[in-house]
Amino acid sequence: MSELPLKTGDPKLAASPPQTANTAKSEAPRVAVASLVGTTIEYYDFAVYGTASALVLGPAFFPSGNATLSSMAAFLTFAAAFLSRPLGVILFGTIGDRLGRRHALVVSLLLMGVATVGVGLLPTYETAGFLAPVLLVTLRLLQGVSMGGEWGGAVLLAAEHAPPGRRALYASIPNVGPSLGFLLSTAVILPTMNIVGMDGFTDWAWRIPFLLSTVLVAVGLWVRTTVSESPVFTATTGAADRNPVPEPVSVSVPELLSASASASAARFPLGAVLRQYPGRLLLGTGAAIGGSAVYYLTIVYSLSYGPTELGIPRNTMLTAASIGAAAGIAITLPVARLSDRIGRRPLMLAGAVGSVVWAVPMYASLSSRDGLVITGAYTVGLMFLALMFSPVAAFLPELFPARLRYTGASAAFILANTLGGGFAPSVATWLNSHWESPLVLGFYTGSLCLVSLLCLLALPETRDHEFGV
Repeated sequence: MSELPLKTGDPKLAASPPQTANTAKSEAPRVAVASLVGTTIEYYDFAVYGTASALVLGPAFFPSGNATLSSMAAFLTFAAAFLSRPLGVILFGTIGDRLGRRHALVVSLLLMGVATVGVGLLPTYETAGFLAPVLLVTLRLLQGVSMGGEWGGAVLLAAEHAPPGRRALYASIPNVGPSLGFLLSTAVILPTMNIVGMDGFTDWAWRIPFLLSTVLVAVGLWVRTTVSESPVFTATTGAADRNPVPEPVSVSVPELLSASASASAARFPLGAVLRQYPGRLLLGTGAAIGGSAVYYLTIVYSLSYGPTELGIPRNTMLTAASIGAAAGIAITLPVARLSDRIGRRPLMLAGAVGSVVWAVPMYASLSSRDGLVITGAYTVGLMFLALMFSPVAAFLPELFPARLRYTGASAAFILANTLGGGFAPSVATWLNSHWESPLVLGFYTGSLCLVSLLCLLALPETRDHEFGV
């Protein structure tokens, strides 16, 4: 089936269903905060693992006489969670598009919490032998399944509650979660390392950030169970309930085909996305792939590469990445608000161009081994990332109709994260084993950002899309 054109209209009317405008105004801020809390916790868990894999998990679970091989094994385990994300898209996308956004988000957060605490309780290779890395990979796969449904559901719940004309602003609030989760993980890891020392952290204290997730998940579950379901989802599914099938009447062929397509979408949303919107799915994936590479190479790979290959102190790398992430957070909401006024594409295109140009200078700054230079370069790079990723929280959901929106947006974002981010640390480790220069990271990242630029040029503006259909 060919792809249907995006429906457009008055942006103030299109931003949310007219019949839910009053509800959205009162409910939207609380829903956005609830989505942010959950997303922050999930990305905190992911960031804790990413930082731990860069610092200690290689020797603890994959001992080897070769430091590069140990790091590669730890990063491949990091990538394993991305391989299971598509399963999460299928599972939580089906739940979210059939049973509701809120149900999917509660289950995804609970699954992430169980898996993360489990990592903190695992025996190491020295204690359990081969069973230790097997259990670690298993828990990482569960984390990946959880993440497959988290981002799409969180931004979607916020966007579908948003008042008129502010869809991107509200959708971008949970999109702050990835950087905020990283900052929260750093706020736990750095003091722990300073108190117990690197030896103590490597020996046992690395478990503390994982175990603290118990408290965070409890708070997140409480917050998420207190918010209402998406008004767009309720209106869409409620319409069917309020209009039972009448007595037999004559029905046209187009109506029969439409009813058949809707029934198929309800049974298996991902199949419907692949059949009806393959172009939007591929281009949406490409639009987000460069930003994923920037994010994961900065907050995961460079935390290992800087200290082990260039002799940069670990605290220097963590501080540089944290300041850069904070700068990105600071401009996320203003950028999203601006995209509600002038459109998504202009800002995302500016971010993509900036990332292509800045990728090489950003990672070349590592050669200076100067904390101020690295921090400045990372700050500029992560602000370009915010230009790309702040509007994407509304942009990707706007590419798909309400009945397929959870699955479509999640699939595009998760594929981008997997291809651009999940394997980025492993690819970077391999590249640097052949070409010992941080410039390689810049060329690799810049090429993926160029892909995003080209895909954005091929996609339409979506700001005025009728979101309630």
